[in-house]
Order: sequence, then C-alpha cells, then structure tokens
Amino acid sequence: MSLLRVVSREIFAAYRQGIVSTTTNRSFRTSAQRLADKAESSEGVAAGEDSVEGQEESNKGQVREDPKDRTRIIPVETSIRYLASEAYQQTYQGEPVWKQYRRNHKGVYPPKQTRKTCIRQGKLATGNPCPICRDEFLVLDHRNTDLIKQFVSSQSGKVLSYQITGLCQKRHLELLVAVERAMDYGLITFDVPFRDYDYSEYYPAQKQ
Repeated sequence: MSLLRVVSREIFAAYRQGIVSTTTNRSFRTSAQRLADKAESSEGVAAGEDSVEGQEESNKGQVREDPKDRTRIIPVETSIRYLASEAYQQTYQGEPVWKQYRRNHKGVYPPKQTRKTCIRQGKLATGNPCPICRDEFLVLDHRNTDLIKQFVSSQSGKVLSYQITGLCQKRHLELLVAVERAMDYGLITFDVPFRDYDYSEYYPAQKQ
C-alpha cells in the first residue's frame, strides 16, 4: 500500500506541475499577444492622426473662395472686358442684366421700395441679391457705358425705376450718379429738356 501511495503521489505531482506550466505558457502567450495588439493599434492611431494633420495642413494651404464674398475690388476695365466676353453673352443671352430678375417678397404685392443693400460686412446678406450685387463683375461707373445704358429707357431717356430693374437702394443711387457723370462727360447721348423763357426780361418793350 505504501508503494502505491508513493507512486500515486508522484504521478499526481507530475500531472499538477504539467498543468501549471501549460497555464503559465498560455497566460504568457496571451499577454504577449495583447501587447502586440496594443502596439499595432497605437501605431494605427498615430498614423491616422498624422494623416488628419496632413489633410488639415493641405486644406489650409488651399484657400476656398466664398461665393458670397464681395470684398474683392473689381476694376472698371475688367468689368468692361467682361461685358464683351463670351461668358457674359452665354449668361444673359443678349438681354439686359435685370430682365430675368424676379424679386422675392411675401404676399401678392411687392413692397414699393427694394431693400437698402444686398451686401453687409463684405458678404451677400440675402439669397436673392439684386442684378448688380449678384454678379461681382458688373461695376457701375460712368466709363462703363454698355452697362448703364441697359438701365436707361430708350424712349424717354430717363433712368428706369428700381421697381422695374429690382436694384437695391444703394446700387440704384450709384446708377444715378454714374448716369449723371456720363452725361457730364459726354459719354452717352440725351435730350436737352425744353426751357421756357420769359422774353419780357429780354425785351422791355413787351412789358407794356
């Protein structure tokens, strides 16, 4: 009996030692695998951050043009060339720039006056700007006669009302100034108004 007990104890001890060694090996393998997975995930996160930073730097380098920005000053010479370009002809199809414009308003009847201005703080403040404000290459100037003639009536020779053209109050005032200056410089033709004279001031005999 004693011999069997000794042999059984040795077998049990050997079996137990084998189980412990296998569990330690398994735990060591799993911990090493976890460390490797963490290292790979950290490398992936770092690479992702680098790519995001590089994309942000590239976006900063590329300046996106805001379609509502009106801070850029367009020279009159550029506007004159624009009116003679093919792009202008394709856009307006030979009609006045205000012809196809329609005002947005509440109700059936439009307000008597148009808005004060379409541009506030260097940007378009409305979704439906007037014909001049919506196209930044249309510059109202006395030298730009091809543009200001579109706002002058061919029958009466007077400037069309803003209720017809849809210009905002600021642009309509600029139009009036440009037309007056063009008349003073002799760049556009106009009819001289008929004047009534009191001939009694020139011929005293007619006073009697």
